[in-house]
Amino acid sequence: MTHEEIFDEEYPILVLVDDEGVEHQFELLAELEIEQDVYRVLVPLEDEEELADEEEIEVIILKVVHDEEGNEFLSDIEDDEEWERVADAWQELVESEEL
Repeated sequence: MTHEEIFDEEYPILVLVDDEGVEHQFELLAELEIEQDVYRVLVPLEDEEELADEEEIEVIILKVVHDEEGNEFLSDIEDDEEWERVADAWQELVESEEL
């Protein structure tokens, strides 16, 4: 896959609702599975227009968690060691895919 093909692909859009009930749209860039946990790498849709101007975009990495009923939620990564593992895995993916 070439550099251009990656950016020409359509990424799935996720709508997340914050604690105040405000909806935010994100593109799902990747899903990482690390030690039986699943993480999603997202980029805010508002930043997409700025993508052309900047080399780097800010990504958000959230952990997939489930409540007692099995409903899926995305949660911030609180643990520093866990964050480092996930950030390193994302960096390796970016370098190998040349995103």
